[in-house]
Amino acid sequence: MCSWCWGFAPSLDAVERALSEDNALSHVTLRYVMGGLAKDSDEPMPPQLRDYVRNAWKAVKAETGATFNWAFWDTCVPRRSTYPACRAVLAAAKQAPQAGPAMFRAIQRAYYQEALNPSDVDVLIATSARISPRLDTERFAADLVSRHIDDTLHEDFGLRSRLGVREFPSLILSRKDRAARIVSGWATPGATLARLEAAIPELNRSDPA
Repeated sequence: MCSWCWGFAPSLDAVERALSEDNALSHVTLRYVMGGLAKDSDEPMPPQLRDYVRNAWKAVKAETGATFNWAFWDTCVPRRSTYPACRAVLAAAKQAPQAGPAMFRAIQRAYYQEALNPSDVDVLIATSARISPRLDTERFAADLVSRHIDDTLHEDFGLRSRLGVREFPSLILSRKDRAARIVSGWATPGATLARLEAAIPELNRSDPA
């Protein structure tokens, strides 16, 4: 739900395409790690926070060319609550690993293109019914509010912390106990792939004797 992550979508698509090809990146596995951003809350955004988020959308559009459906601010009651959307990705992935990324993208489209509020559980359940692979929506709805998924979410938070991630989006290349920061904040597709390709030989280099 970070607007810079929405702006990063073309770069993420480029990474996924590169990982599926027969090249130096083909052995790399992409893992989505939920970052959190904003805790559970039923409180509407105060005016100052609304202005901050709207200004972030403007900055993302200017820098990345990403488009936004501004009707969101008129048709929804915005809340600063992103944990439900994070849980939705994990609940989808619990049924099928590839459903996690599909849910991730569907939530972004619902939020930024369809002016729907992914802080609302009913929006997330409806969104889960539209992705491929198809999910058992009753199971998804139960998982979404389950202790297991909440525990999994906090495990992701722990991994994010260990990787030193403080900005969204971030892309980290890791191998065993080594990690290289590829993206910290937004980057173009070309820059993202170039950094990723350059980091692999360095990360795979043997330790000095």
